[in-house]
Order: sequence, then C-alpha cells, then structure tokens
Amino acid sequence: MPEFNNFNCAKTIDCKQGAVRAVRYNVDGTYCMSCGSDKKVKLWNPATGLLLKTYGGHADEVTDVAGSCESSHIVSSSLDKSIIYWDVSTGTPVRRLRCHAGGVRCVCFNEDSSIAISGGRDNAVMCWDIRTRRLDPVQVMKDARDCITTVLTNEHNIYAASLDGCVRHYDIRAGELTCDKIGEPITYLAQTRDEQCLVAGCQDSVVRLLDCETGGLLSEYKAHQGQDYHIECGILASDAHIVSGSSDGHAYIWDLLEGKVLQCLRISDNGGVVHSLATHPKRQELLFARRRDMYVFSADLQIEELQL
Repeated sequence: MPEFNNFNCAKTIDCKQGAVRAVRYNVDGTYCMSCGSDKKVKLWNPATGLLLKTYGGHADEVTDVAGSCESSHIVSSSLDKSIIYWDVSTGTPVRRLRCHAGGVRCVCFNEDSSIAISGGRDNAVMCWDIRTRRLDPVQVMKDARDCITTVLTNEHNIYAASLDGCVRHYDIRAGELTCDKIGEPITYLAQTRDEQCLVAGCQDSVVRLLDCETGGLLSEYKAHQGQDYHIECGILASDAHIVSGSSDGHAYIWDLLEGKVLQCLRISDNGGVVHSLATHPKRQELLFARRRDMYVFSADLQIEELQL
C-alpha cells in the first residue's frame, strides 16, 4: 500500500462568486475551476491562488464544470436548464445547449471530449455531440425517478447516480442498462483510476465502495456527517484512499482497504458544510469548497508552483 502522509492546508482562496457550488481540476491538474451562485465559472492557478479567467454566460447558478482532455475547452451546467461549451483561452461560449426540462445538476466529458454528458433535476441523462453544430442531444435516458446528481463515463460505460438511491450503468457497446440499488439517496459518485470500483457518497452519512461490474457492495466508510446535504467524495491519485466532505466543517480520509479514518481535516473553525471536493489526478493534493472559499490541501512537504 502507498504510504499515507497527512494533508495540510496550503492555500485558501476567496472565490468572490457568492456560494461556491463545485470545485474541479482539469485533466492534468495544472489548473482548477470553481463555479458558483454568481452564475460564473472561474479558472485558477491553485498553487498561487491567481485568478486566470472568468466565464460569464449562464442565467442562474452554475452547478458543475468539467475540463476537456486537451484542456482547451470546458463545459458547465446550470440551474438555467442549459449547459455551455466554452473556449478556455478566449473565455467565450462556443455552444449553448438546452433540452433539459429542469436545472442541470452535473456534467462531464467522455474520454476524447467529443461528447458531453449531463444530468438534471428532470431525472434525465443526456449525451451531446459538442463538436458539431447539432443542438439536440444524440441520446436521452429517462430511467431515473429522481434528480441525477453525478454522471461519469469511461470508454464503454456511462454511470449516473440519483437521489432515488440507484446507480444506473449504461453499457454503450451492448446498449444495455443495469440498475444497482443502494437504497439511500446518492449525492455523488466517483470512480477509481483502475475503473474497477465506484465510490458513492450517500445522504445517510455513509460512503460506499461498489464493484463496477456487479454493483456489489465492497466496503463502507463512516465518520462524516452528510444528512440532507449534497456532500461529494473522491479517491486519491494512489487509488488507496477515500475522501469525503462533511457538514461539520471537516473532511475525512479513509484507508480504502481497511476502512479506518486516517485523517480528519479541519477545513474551518467556523463550521459550514464542506460539500464539494476534487482530487488531483497525479499528486497528493485536494480541493475543497466551503461557502465562498476554495481550500487547497497538500500532503507534499513543499507545493511546487504550477506552470500553465
């Protein structure tokens, strides 16, 4: 097992965009993004805290954002029922896509960033061909019975988590759908780097490790508080440790195999829900969102300045 080193707060960034709704790294971790109640997406250097660019164009809160595989574009979702495909360097919207009947809760790219996948409060998952001028989705899946909270994809699969307590697995090659029932509202879903397991954060204050192929429960992680909040979870780059936010102003890191808490991170002495997080794709580094701030935590003795 990789050695675990304690994380320490390296940077606190006041995003100045009202409440921060989500924080995300780009594909190689050279920059990060925040989205908020100010209807904007912001691009940051997480090492220096420097604001690089602001993207404005949504008419309501921005709920999620993802970077493309070559880092030249980002896609964002909003409660204004749309997703926007942005050019990173110019800061302008390339395409605005509307088909959801309610606010869009989550968004991601497929592996080559040719397709954007969104999930909404209308219980629908939609796939968009964003490299063409087509404005309607190429596929719509309406199997969920409640809000879609997370969409994930790899080469052959799409996973969608919902507040109805199910993870829906769409096998792209076979055209088949399977539904893995957890029984508790799922607020976030992450996948291990080896694509063998899913990590599901649930509203009963339990993080669950699931087998991707069978949907079977492999392990549970407890200590944090998550009732009635959309708390996110993740897996560190080593694939050996689980992390989750909490409603008590903390975040928790567990050993994936043993299930024991390795560290309780005090994000703030003033409480507040630590609801969104992101794990660096390569380094032992984490982002957390609480109220209007973004926090950068690192297990490295010295954080290297990132060159964009």
